[in-house]
Amino acid sequence: MVRMIPVLPCPALSETLELYQRLGFEVTYRQERPNPYAATRRGDIHLHFMGIPGFVAATSYSTCLVVVPEVEQLHRELAARLREAYGKVPLTGLPRISRMKPGQSRFTLVDVAGNSVIYIRDNAPDGYDEEASDAPSQTRLGKVLRTAARLRDFKNDDAAAARVLEAALKKPEGTAFERARVLVARAEIAAAAGDTARVQRAREEISTMALDAGERSQIDAELRAFTP
Repeated sequence: MVRMIPVLPCPALSETLELYQRLGFEVTYRQERPNPYAATRRGDIHLHFMGIPGFVAATSYSTCLVVVPEVEQLHRELAARLREAYGKVPLTGLPRISRMKPGQSRFTLVDVAGNSVIYIRDNAPDGYDEEASDAPSQTRLGKVLRTAARLRDFKNDDAAAARVLEAALKKPEGTAFERARVLVARAEIAAAAGDTARVQRAREEISTMALDAGERSQIDAELRAFTP
């Protein structure tokens, strides 16, 4: 049996371990000397941490992939635990969790040390083109949505994702439903940043679009996922 366990950096063990315990992980080993080091476990998921004095969480680019049997229930549980700990599901700052759309095969949780832990469903499609079989995703706006998702979930770069979406919205192309989906994605980033004015503008524009009942229902559901 071969097993690989990621060892992720953190400024100090205490805050990091507190978060993971809130997420349902058990601390199975901890030492402070000669070097800060700890091991955690949640079922078959093992994550280890090393304390590095002076480590800056905000500039961390450490990432690991965790392949799991399913992701939707896991995302719901982790989001609920974060809501219990912080009073809301954190979409920005540290820690934060990406939103999980129905049928999506992965999500990202960024911990207090800036480590991105990407949970991926076993046998998920290669790459991030999860909507490749949907006709709208083959259009330019569909590709824009996937690019923005990559920037958010893999690079944690909301600013770049927002720029990509805004640039697409300036061009008069795509169906009303495609443009509504781009506006939803832009509104989600704005909500995470606390930009309520941009969220409201997106809502107002969507309300004027010619969507059929099914499209309107889907867009409304996506908006409710991150706004009251």
